Amino acid sequence: MVTDVKCINTIRFLAADAIEKANSGHPGTPLGITPMAYVLWTRFLRHCPTQIDWANRDRFVLSSGHSSSMLYAFLHLTGYDLSLEDIKNFRQLDSRTPGHPEIHHVPGVETTTGPLGQGFSNAVGMAIAEAHLASVFNKPDLPEIVDHYTYVITSDGDLMEGVTSEAASLAGHLRLGKLICLYDDNQITIEGSTRLAFSEDVLKRFEAYGWHVQSVKDGNDIEKISEAVRSAKENDGQPSLIAIRTIIGFGTPTKAGTSSAHAGALGKEEISGAKHTLGWPTLEPFHIPEDVKEYFDHAKATGEKWFSEWQNNFQLYQRQYPQEAKEFERMMKGEMPSDWEDSLPSYYEPGPEGIPTRMATGDIINAIESKLPELIGGAADLAPATQTLIKNSGDFSATDYSARN
Repeated sequence: MVTDVKCINTIRFLAADAIEKANSGHPGTPLGITPMAYVLWTRFLRHCPTQIDWANRDRFVLSSGHSSSMLYAFLHLTGYDLSLEDIKNFRQLDSRTPGHPEIHHVPGVETTTGPLGQGFSNAVGMAIAEAHLASVFNKPDLPEIVDHYTYVITSDGDLMEGVTSEAASLAGHLRLGKLICLYDDNQITIEGSTRLAFSEDVLKRFEAYGWHVQSVKDGNDIEKISEAVRSAKENDGQPSLIAIRTIIGFGTPTKAGTSSAHAGALGKEEISGAKHTLGWPTLEPFHIPEDVKEYFDHAKATGEKWFSEWQNNFQLYQRQYPQEAKEFERMMKGEMPSDWEDSLPSYYEPGPEGIPTRMATGDIINAIESKLPELIGGAADLAPATQTLIKNSGDFSATDYSARN
């Protein structure tokens, strides 16, 4: 009979076996964080493996991109176009499973996450985009066509980076309630304990930023993790951080909880020992039990049901608001209006003093902004100097997500 633990261990060892075969990667993190990712992927994440560009899917960002082999296991099992053979070719030249997730290269990957802090910051941007699009396109008399969450798994290394602090501060200021971060609090870096360089109280720091904060003491307690995510969704006026205490290299005989589990293949003895400890078949790598396959197969049907429901709502929207629907579809496809260039100003002859580049830029932005409502201005409080202000719009804020500066 399939159980949560059986599903979790399937993913753990698909990830670990891929790294072992490649003799390269970061096996400790997937062994530690798979339970929290499993909670998101099976209990909360609304996605459709057969419609990877569905506009209203929830976004899952693996900011700790070095644990990519775990993400590839989820994508394969839930029905994305990523085969078991692709997983076996992890980190190989020209493979579809690079060492860090890459958007447009791996189906189902939302953003490239290499440098630490990048994924977390991208997730804040995705939450800003959701808030803006919802404010612009949703109508009070119809079901919301933009209504999705951004979930991000982040690491100690991410939270040490300055860009994360800036993005987290902005997210709290903007009260991005549909942003939920699960923090892999394993207290280990490649060099050793995080105490070498990182001793702050992360929860207090994020609370000061305006986030809703919680902690889960056991990274294997999926019920407590589920409870925390539900609580985060109920606090929709604040972004949420859930600090989850995990053990890097969980289950390994000698490397669990140590920096030696962070980088590099574990070795056959450690892999075999972990499988023995966790009650997993030790002879066959890349083992996927049939009942686990069947369990994850439901993700396709469930996703198609969610997508179909949204499509029905969007058809209602198209009938009542055809112009807005057309504009929404254009934006989601990344297409430009056919006549947008007609609005560009022309500079045929330079004046005696010339035109400063920033002034010309400001002219261009304000000439085309009505044709490109997805164009956002602003420059970290320097817009009057850099001339990047959209004059016909106010400031994007927690009280006005429709504004464009």
